[in-house]
Amino acid sequence: MSDTTTRALTLLNMLQTHRHWPGSELAERLGVTERTVRRDVERLRELGYRIESVPGSAGGYRLEAGSALPPLLLTDDEAVTMAIGLRAAATQRLVGGPETTLAALAKLEQVLPATLRRRVNALAATVQPTGIGAGSAVSPDVLGELALACRDHERVRFTYTSASDVVTARRVDPYVLAPAERNWYLLCWDLDRDDWRTFRVDRLADLQHTRVLFAPRDLTAEQIDEHITVATSWVRTAVEASVVMNMPIDEMRAAFGQWSQGAEAVDDRRTWWPVGGRDFRETMYGMSWIPEGVGYTTDLAEPARSELRETLVRMLAALEAAPAQPHPAPSHVWR
Repeated sequence: MSDTTTRALTLLNMLQTHRHWPGSELAERLGVTERTVRRDVERLRELGYRIESVPGSAGGYRLEAGSALPPLLLTDDEAVTMAIGLRAAATQRLVGGPETTLAALAKLEQVLPATLRRRVNALAATVQPTGIGAGSAVSPDVLGELALACRDHERVRFTYTSASDVVTARRVDPYVLAPAERNWYLLCWDLDRDDWRTFRVDRLADLQHTRVLFAPRDLTAEQIDEHITVATSWVRTAVEASVVMNMPIDEMRAAFGQWSQGAEAVDDRRTWWPVGGRDFRETMYGMSWIPEGVGYTTDLAEPARSELRETLVRMLAALEAAPAQPHPAPSHVWR
């Protein structure tokens, strides 16, 4: 294999691993001039790869989908089969995680012509794993684009419709895509709110790539799990209440972390916090996390209010009464 061919294949691999490459960086990594990079790009175009050139100081190259499948070591049928399998793998949280499988899927679908994409969409609907269809419909193209943005640390814009039908424009640094509770979630740094936010992907529209790269902030796996857990719990529930606690909102946010989402300041000393659950027990559990010594009031409505009061009265009576029998030995305690 000639040096020219080897260099062209190396260039192709680089174009497939990132959405956008500055021409100067490609030249530096390949050890050639930018003029040579332009010639190699033209060779790849002649082979069927559609490569977009962007002029200017922030310009460079990016790989786009063409009118026909470029010469990969896959047949059309193999490419379609792989795309369907990767979709199922990402949704089922198989080995490697949804980020890895979505990135691979995006890399493949990035070069699929329109005819093969239609085949993938048609066949995927008939081979969905059990339970996947129960969630909200999400465009695989949007998932793929978000996966690439997460992988490449590229800032994006989109409009978002909240659960209360409020539409807002967002500018974010995307970090992680995660399937949870039959929906897809995007965890990102919201530039206008200057804080972490989690968005349901099915409520996201008008996705735009900015081609602006960002330096990722530190985020542990435990923090990611907590963000996603909070997001999946942030839905309308059967029993809803609100609490006004005698605690400034800054102190409340420091104490509750991500669970402070939705809290608002009543004044300089008090904070309003929404609490909910499937029944009064879950609402009671939420209120039990209010720090010791912090007074609060709640507007929990009937019949949950009476049910909670009756349960607490019995609990207090049980705690105040002497036990009828000695505690069983540890070996007899049910586990």
